[in-house]
Amino acid sequence: MSPGAPDLGALMARAAAEHRAGRRTVALAVIRQTLAAAPRFGDAWMALATVHEEDGRYDEAVSALETALDCGLTRPHEAHLQLAVLFADHLRRDEDACASLDAALMLKPDYLPALMNLGNLHEQRGNREAALACYTQVLSDPRFAEAPEAALRSVALARIAVMRPPKALDDPLLAELRAAIDTAPADLPARVHLQFALAHGLDRIDEVDAAFDAFARGNRTLLRQHGRRYDPRQESRFVDDLIASFPPPRDRPYSGQDEGPSPVFICGMFRSGSTLLEQVLAGHPELLAGGEIDWLPRLAFERLAPFPARAAGLSTGDAERLAEEYRSHVMKLFPGATSRRFVTDKRPDNVFLVGLIKRLFPRAKIIHTVRHPMDNGLSIYMQHMNLEVTPYANALSDIGHHFGQYRRLMAHWEACFADDLQTVSYESLVRDPRTTINNVLGFLALDWDERCIAFHDRPNTVKTASYWQVRQPLYGSAAGRWRRYRHHLAPLESALRAGGVTLPDAE
Repeated sequence: MSPGAPDLGALMARAAAEHRAGRRTVALAVIRQTLAAAPRFGDAWMALATVHEEDGRYDEAVSALETALDCGLTRPHEAHLQLAVLFADHLRRDEDACASLDAALMLKPDYLPALMNLGNLHEQRGNREAALACYTQVLSDPRFAEAPEAALRSVALARIAVMRPPKALDDPLLAELRAAIDTAPADLPARVHLQFALAHGLDRIDEVDAAFDAFARGNRTLLRQHGRRYDPRQESRFVDDLIASFPPPRDRPYSGQDEGPSPVFICGMFRSGSTLLEQVLAGHPELLAGGEIDWLPRLAFERLAPFPARAAGLSTGDAERLAEEYRSHVMKLFPGATSRRFVTDKRPDNVFLVGLIKRLFPRAKIIHTVRHPMDNGLSIYMQHMNLEVTPYANALSDIGHHFGQYRRLMAHWEACFADDLQTVSYESLVRDPRTTINNVLGFLALDWDERCIAFHDRPNTVKTASYWQVRQPLYGSAAGRWRRYRHHLAPLESALRAGGVTLPDAE
């Protein structure tokens, strides 16, 4: 290092420390200072990409990573993996994601994170055998036997168990899962994957008590590891604020949309059938499935924080400008949508943003998916959920309380926007699909199309926990599952009743 030249290592260490402390603006300034001194410093470009990604600047993150690779890196395979995650999770560029993962594995064939991500991407795209091949390679390679690789081996075992579930109680796979759980450290995140995989395997062979015990253990482990607890009073206050901030509209202002596809928002509780319904509708040539688009939650909880107070005061001009930003974002994700009448945005938790949605898009159609409250609650409890998004998901009583608050809020939205809101029952969809689908298409002023029924044969990407369920024809075996588990579900039932939720056929 020449006299007077900045110490690049020290600058990068400072940027990392500021980033860890949550001071992204300061970290960004230090990274830019580093690049001003050394424009070809690849590690600084990678750090810049990370900050851009966290800020939702995905195209700039991609550009920074491509520059990093062009400048040269000591660990280029990591940049290819980061590119793949951006392409797959945020930019809907699955082919580019696959190419980036292949590039990472060409550079480092034993790069386990890339192999696991490739398996996950194959799952989302419905390529079962390709996904299994990735996970099997992880398990069979002796180089992956020690930590930290051993943790991802556990995840691979869990994914294989879900994709090829046991057929009987003496299936060796169940013993393998139990052994892996027994040897996994309590604080290992992969332990939760194993516990839920074991629980689902036991559920498949109708070992109800053992399955529920495994689900309970998985949820308790998840809570211990995560540390976040649901606050019922805070949830109730939030719903109060939403109701107060978005009263019934006095008029129906012009939305400012003259051309391009109209957004359709599918929302409700998680595990209520929203992914299934979107996949069904995606068979129609006038509609494109957008999946879970993160633009609105970012807007609400970052740019419009504190939400909903700031959102309630949006001017008409600001609302129209933000609506145009949303449309531009969607068209960048889905350039092919120009030929469609509708693009769906299927985030279940957008149920809390309906007031904002109707402020930005006064003519937007809202489709609300519902399911029997006991089945819905049980399905959430049986799923390895992200507690950052669903902090209520690991306790039956919390699920019941959240459900009551969600229903209270939905009653308000229905009173505000009855003409533009349609409720679709999961049970009706699987029991009488043609009538149910035709009603939804009518709500959107679309004609019947037979391709909606053949949704399970569609070679598309599904980025939710339901990606294997929607690869099958409609089936009703998940309806009424709660009855098998009823003697375990008293906390859920009690909390639902306390929240004023009607329980059909619960007596």
